[in-house]
Amino acid sequence: MDGNGRWAKKRLLPRKAGHRAGAKAVRLLIENCVQNGVEALTLFAFSSENWNRPEAEIHALLTLFIEHLQKELPLFKKHNIKFQVIGQLAKFSSELQHAIQTTESETATHTGLVLTIAASYGGRWDICSATKKVAEQVLNQEITLDDINEQMLARQLCLNDLPEPDLFIRTSGEYRISNFLLWQLSYTELYFTETLWPDFNDDSFNEAMLWFGQRQRRFGKTAEQLAQ
Repeated sequence: MDGNGRWAKKRLLPRKAGHRAGAKAVRLLIENCVQNGVEALTLFAFSSENWNRPEAEIHALLTLFIEHLQKELPLFKKHNIKFQVIGQLAKFSSELQHAIQTTESETATHTGLVLTIAASYGGRWDICSATKKVAEQVLNQEITLDDINEQMLARQLCLNDLPEPDLFIRTSGEYRISNFLLWQLSYTELYFTETLWPDFNDDSFNEAMLWFGQRQRRFGKTAEQLAQ
């Protein structure tokens, strides 16, 4: 969800105003996903690298996170949304960790859209953590080296209980995935748009969905094989 800062700068507003506008775009997207029967939505809200930003901006982002966790809980309950957060959560304040745990607990039994927020998350960290878990099993003689395969490692990754993503959307004209779900995105369709995140509305999402619908997903096979 890129472009909050540039959106604010174009309007001569502080960056935090862009982040607040971006939060409104998040709500619109969630509602659109619910209406269209999307089963899982994962939002990259705060990356491992974002800790390098100015302290004031980090504080504003995390304060906004707490505020919206409390504000959006009725929406999650109304639409049967299951909420969860992935990432290095121990880096957050105790207040934010408590807010996350409360919202996760309140929505744990919901069976609708699975809404995941990736916060203090990095794809490289995810893979390293999974590798350590597998290595620990080897050291404890629970498994052997010959037991290790892609499926085993994948079960140790974040989002291991969900299907791999079908569609990746990156806003603001940036053409990279920026350390997001590096393993999980192997066969995901990548969609890039010049639209700044706060301006990403229902029409923007529907356009991305139409583009996705025109893709032929071969997963290594030929077009002729799929036609059989």
